Amino acid sequence: MSLDINPVSPKKPTNVSLNADLLAKAKSLKINLSATLEQALLAKLQEHERQQWQQENADRIQAYNQHLEQNGLFSDSVRKF
Repeated sequence: MSLDINPVSPKKPTNVSLNADLLAKAKSLKINLSATLEQALLAKLQEHERQQWQQENADRIQAYNQHLEQNGLFSDSVRKF
């Protein structure tokens, strides 16, 4: 599960609307808005992809968990703890 995003892809200017107070505070702290937005978007996309994967594989995950409940782990007989 990995995003197909080229990390060296050229930058593209865009317009965003932000809360004026939030923007002023970020600028006063010299926060790089572009880098911060890129990081936040990447995290959001990764979370979306993770959730999508979980939904697509929910049946298989449930079947595997059920198998483990019924049969245990292959190493249960050799575990010391």
